Amino acid sequence: MEKFTHLKALLFTAVLESCVDQLSILGYIMPVSYEGKTDLSHTGIQEMKEIIETQKELDIDYQELMSARQGSGETVTSMSLKSIEHKQLGKTEDLKRTHHLSNRAMKHSALSVEKLRKIQADRQYASDVITVTIKTMQESGTFNSLTEANEREKAKKSRFHDILIRSEEGKKEIKSLEKQLQDVKKQTEIELQNRDNMIVYLKDKLQEMKAKTNMEICYMKKSTDLQVHQTQKKCSNAENVLEKEIQKLRSKTDEEIRVHMEIENFLRQYHKIVEEKLECWVDKYENDTDAKDEELDALKASKANNLEMLQRLAKECQMFEEAIISDRAEKKAKRRQLEQDALELKSILKLQAWWRGTMVRRNLGPYQALRKIREKQLSKQKEKGKKEKSGAKKKTR
Repeated sequence: MEKFTHLKALLFTAVLESCVDQLSILGYIMPVSYEGKTDLSHTGIQEMKEIIETQKELDIDYQELMSARQGSGETVTSMSLKSIEHKQLGKTEDLKRTHHLSNRAMKHSALSVEKLRKIQADRQYASDVITVTIKTMQESGTFNSLTEANEREKAKKSRFHDILIRSEEGKKEIKSLEKQLQDVKKQTEIELQNRDNMIVYLKDKLQEMKAKTNMEICYMKKSTDLQVHQTQKKCSNAENVLEKEIQKLRSKTDEEIRVHMEIENFLRQYHKIVEEKLECWVDKYENDTDAKDEELDALKASKANNLEMLQRLAKECQMFEEAIISDRAEKKAKRRQLEQDALELKSILKLQAWWRGTMVRRNLGPYQALRKIREKQLSKQKEKGKKEKSGAKKKTR
């Protein structure tokens, strides 16, 4: 890149310094982002924790009442149960209301803060680029840093374009999967219809089987009446065996009851441990959600910056396209002019050659002497021819 003279460099630096001053004034004029919204979210989280603790206390009271009912055998009054349920409903409604209000406040504050942060970031980036160009202009008399910043922005734009292309490909894949899902739904509907037809057929078969079974039942009643007498004798012998087995089973049931009580005690202890772990996980969940919200805000701010850079690069691209179109038009006009000049030169040369030929053929201008020389030559040739003819006639005689 060509270096500017010292005077031009001073002029450019003066203009750029005025731009930096204006940007700094703009930064002082802009309002400060709201910092009190974090207190609101903190208080909302504290209220949610208090409501969760109260709800846990109510659940513990309910469990104690139910355990007292099972242990003592006495009936718990319906009024106490209704009061506990009414308290639980009131606490859940308060929890929903506070959560809704906190979400609305956080969304409103996040939008305003994101806009201010975006404007501040753009202003700071512009001022940094201009200060770097001022330094390079003062040191080397060029603005290479400005072109480098432009190239970086172009690279960011290309990356953003690649991201858009990937998103469009993902949408196409989603559409294809939706079509496949519709085809699968149609197939399932056909299968369900076939199954309904099969169910109707099986119902008919069931009615036929019921009729057959009724006939068989009548036959079997008669046969069983005859077999009852025989089986009674066998049963008397089998009763003795079964009484022994009953005694064995009673001993086994006693053992199972004892094992069941031990398992129940173990499960209660394990339930308490799980509740403690649940509280720890709830705290961890709240901390993770806060961290993810902060990451989401940072990503939104970077997205806004990328969009602003994309718009600026689009404007620069449009300016470059206009310059290229004008340059092409100038080159096309020059090429046409050269072609026209070459055509005129060719036609002029042809016209000169034709005129010279006509002057030579008609002996005009400087070629009149040639006409006289030709006439003399023709006259000499005629005389020679006549002499030759006369000499030939003499020889023949």
